[in-house]
Amino acid sequence: YYEYIATYVDDLTIASKDANAICEELKNKYKFKLKGTGQLNFLLGCDYFYEDGVLCQAPKKYIEKMGLSYERFFGEKPSRKVSSPLEKGDNPELDDSEFLNDDEVKIYQSMIGSAQWVISIGRFDVAVHIMTLSSFRAQPRRGHLERIKRVYAYLIKMKNAVIRYRTDMPDISDFN
Repeated sequence: YYEYIATYVDDLTIASKDANAICEELKNKYKFKLKGTGQLNFLLGCDYFYEDGVLCQAPKKYIEKMGLSYERFFGEKPSRKVSSPLEKGDNPELDDSEFLNDDEVKIYQSMIGSAQWVISIGRFDVAVHIMTLSSFRAQPRRGHLERIKRVYAYLIKMKNAVIRYRTDMPDISDFN
Protein backbone atom coordinates (compact mmCIF):
# COMPACT_ATOMS: atom_id res chain seq x y z
CA TYR A 1 0.00 0.00 0.00
CA TYR A 2 1.37 3.40 -1.03
CA GLU A 3 0.25 6.93 -0.25
CA TYR A 4 1.16 9.82 -2.52
CA ILE A 5 1.12 13.56 -2.03
CA ALA A 6 1.73 15.39 -5.29
CA THR A 7 2.50 19.10 -5.11
CA TYR A 8 2.37 21.89 -7.65
CA VAL A 9 3.25 25.29 -6.17
CA ASP A 10 0.50 25.60 -3.52
CA ASP A 11 -1.76 22.78 -4.70
CA LEU A 12 -1.74 19.33 -3.12
CA THR A 13 -3.22 16.13 -4.46
CA ILE A 14 -3.34 13.29 -1.98
CA ALA A 15 -3.82 9.66 -2.99
CA SER A 16 -4.50 7.56 0.07
CA LYS A 17 -7.04 5.20 1.61
CA ASP A 18 -7.53 7.88 4.27
CA ALA A 19 -6.71 11.25 2.71
CA ASN A 20 -8.78 13.03 5.37
CA ALA A 21 -6.40 11.84 8.10
CA ILE A 22 -3.47 13.30 6.18
CA CYS A 23 -5.35 16.60 5.71
CA GLU A 24 -6.13 16.74 9.44
CA GLU A 25 -2.49 16.15 10.34
CA LEU A 26 -1.36 18.86 7.91
CA LYS A 27 -3.85 21.29 9.47
CA ASN A 28 -3.38 20.43 13.13
CA LYS A 29 0.28 19.49 13.42
CA TYR A 30 1.80 21.62 10.64
CA LYS A 31 -0.75 24.49 10.63
CA PHE A 32 -1.50 24.26 6.90
CA LYS A 33 -4.52 26.27 5.79
CA LEU A 34 -6.24 23.87 3.44
CA LYS A 35 -9.26 24.70 1.34
CA GLY A 36 -11.11 22.68 -1.26
CA THR A 37 -10.37 19.41 0.49
CA GLY A 38 -12.45 16.46 -0.52
CA GLN A 39 -12.59 14.22 -3.53
CA LEU A 40 -10.55 15.48 -6.46
CA ASN A 41 -12.76 17.04 -9.15
CA PHE A 42 -10.69 19.88 -10.62
CA LEU A 43 -6.97 20.63 -10.51
CA LEU A 44 -4.74 22.92 -12.57
CA GLY A 45 -7.24 23.26 -15.42
CA CYS A 46 -8.25 19.63 -15.57
CA ASP A 47 -11.49 17.92 -14.55
CA TYR A 48 -11.42 14.64 -12.64
CA PHE A 49 -14.42 12.38 -12.16
CA TYR A 50 -15.44 8.77 -11.77
CA GLU A 51 -17.32 6.96 -14.49
CA ASP A 52 -18.35 3.34 -13.94
CA GLY A 53 -15.86 3.14 -11.05
CA VAL A 54 -12.95 4.35 -13.21
CA LEU A 55 -11.05 7.57 -12.46
CA CYS A 56 -11.19 9.91 -15.48
CA GLN A 57 -9.04 12.93 -16.35
CA ALA A 58 -10.36 15.43 -18.88
CA PRO A 59 -8.99 18.92 -19.62
CA LYS A 60 -12.29 19.99 -21.22
CA LYS A 61 -12.68 23.27 -19.30
CA TYR A 62 -9.14 24.33 -20.14
CA ILE A 63 -9.68 23.57 -23.82
CA GLU A 64 -12.89 25.61 -23.73
CA LYS A 65 -10.83 28.54 -22.37
CA MET A 66 -8.38 28.03 -25.22
CA GLY A 67 -11.36 28.33 -27.58
CA LEU A 68 -12.36 31.65 -26.01
CA SER A 69 -8.80 32.92 -26.46
CA TYR A 70 -8.89 31.82 -30.10
CA GLU A 71 -12.10 33.79 -30.65
CA ARG A 72 -10.61 36.84 -28.91
CA PHE A 73 -7.45 36.67 -31.04
CA PHE A 74 -9.11 36.07 -34.42
CA GLY A 75 -12.73 37.22 -34.06
CA GLU A 76 -14.10 33.86 -35.14
CA LYS A 77 -14.54 30.30 -33.96
CA PRO A 78 -12.02 27.71 -35.14
CA SER A 79 -12.87 25.42 -38.03
CA ARG A 80 -14.84 22.25 -37.30
CA LYS A 81 -13.54 20.56 -40.44
CA VAL A 82 -10.26 19.24 -39.00
CA SER A 83 -9.73 15.59 -38.15
CA SER A 84 -6.08 15.71 -37.10
CA PRO A 85 -3.78 18.24 -35.39
CA LEU A 86 -1.73 18.79 -38.56
CA GLU A 87 -2.12 17.65 -42.13
CA LYS A 88 -0.52 14.34 -43.06
CA GLY A 89 3.04 14.80 -44.32
CA ASP A 90 3.24 18.42 -43.10
CA ASN A 91 6.75 19.81 -42.59
CA PRO A 92 6.62 23.07 -40.60
CA GLU A 93 10.42 23.38 -40.78
CA LEU A 94 10.15 23.89 -44.56
CA ASP A 95 7.67 26.77 -44.26
CA ASP A 96 8.90 29.87 -46.12
CA SER A 97 5.84 32.09 -45.73
CA GLU A 98 6.22 35.66 -44.46
CA PHE A 99 7.32 36.30 -40.88
CA LEU A 100 4.66 37.45 -38.40
CA ASN A 101 4.62 41.01 -37.10
CA ASP A 102 5.30 41.69 -33.40
CA ASP A 103 1.64 41.53 -32.33
CA GLU A 104 1.10 38.26 -34.19
CA VAL A 105 4.26 36.80 -32.63
CA LYS A 106 2.82 37.51 -29.16
CA ILE A 107 -0.41 35.73 -30.12
CA TYR A 108 1.56 32.77 -31.49
CA GLN A 109 3.67 32.55 -28.34
CA SER A 110 0.58 32.73 -26.12
CA MET A 111 -1.12 29.98 -28.10
CA ILE A 112 1.98 27.76 -27.89
CA GLY A 113 2.18 28.28 -24.12
CA SER A 114 -1.45 27.28 -23.62
CA ALA A 115 -1.01 24.28 -25.88
CA GLN A 116 2.06 23.16 -23.94
CA TRP A 117 0.03 23.26 -20.73
CA VAL A 118 -2.82 21.22 -22.24
CA ILE A 119 -0.24 18.50 -22.95
CA SER A 120 0.79 18.57 -19.29
CA ILE A 121 -2.80 18.02 -18.16
CA GLY A 122 -3.48 15.08 -20.38
CA ARG A 123 -3.66 15.78 -24.11
CA PHE A 124 -0.57 13.79 -25.06
CA ASP A 125 -1.95 13.23 -28.55
CA VAL A 126 -0.79 16.70 -29.65
CA ALA A 127 2.61 16.69 -27.93
CA VAL A 128 4.77 16.14 -31.01
CA HIS A 129 2.85 18.74 -33.02
CA ILE A 130 3.07 21.39 -30.29
CA MET A 131 6.72 20.74 -29.53
CA THR A 132 7.53 21.00 -33.23
CA LEU A 133 5.65 24.30 -33.55
CA SER A 134 7.15 25.63 -30.32
CA SER A 135 10.60 25.51 -31.89
CA PHE A 136 9.52 28.48 -34.06
CA ARG A 137 8.49 30.73 -31.13
CA ALA A 138 11.33 33.21 -31.64
CA GLN A 139 10.45 33.99 -35.26
CA PRO A 140 7.27 32.27 -36.43
CA ARG A 141 5.93 32.54 -39.94
CA ARG A 142 2.37 32.93 -41.20
CA GLY A 143 2.22 29.19 -41.94
CA HIS A 144 3.18 28.36 -38.36
CA LEU A 145 0.33 30.51 -37.06
CA GLU A 146 -2.08 28.70 -39.37
CA ARG A 147 -0.80 25.38 -38.05
CA ILE A 148 -1.30 26.29 -34.38
CA LYS A 149 -4.78 27.50 -35.29
CA ARG A 150 -5.43 24.06 -36.77
CA VAL A 151 -4.17 22.34 -33.60
CA TYR A 152 -6.55 24.50 -31.55
CA ALA A 153 -9.39 23.61 -33.90
CA TYR A 154 -8.59 19.92 -33.44
CA LEU A 155 -8.44 20.20 -29.64
CA ILE A 156 -11.72 22.12 -29.50
CA LYS A 157 -13.44 19.65 -31.79
CA MET A 158 -12.11 16.73 -29.70
CA LYS A 159 -12.46 18.46 -26.31
CA ASN A 160 -14.33 15.52 -24.76
CA ALA A 161 -11.32 13.19 -24.87
CA VAL A 162 -10.74 11.47 -21.52
CA ILE A 163 -7.92 9.47 -19.95
CA ARG A 164 -9.22 6.63 -17.79
CA TYR A 165 -7.27 5.14 -14.86
CA ARG A 166 -8.24 1.83 -13.36
CA THR A 167 -7.64 2.22 -9.65
CA ASP A 168 -8.66 -1.25 -8.50
CA MET A 169 -6.31 -4.18 -8.10
CA PRO A 170 -5.78 -5.99 -11.40
CA ASP A 171 -6.91 -9.59 -11.72
CA ILE A 172 -3.73 -11.59 -12.16
CA SER A 173 -5.21 -15.01 -11.38
CA ASP A 174 -4.46 -16.21 -14.93
CA PHE A 175 -0.71 -15.74 -14.43
CA ASN A 176 1.69 -18.16 -12.75
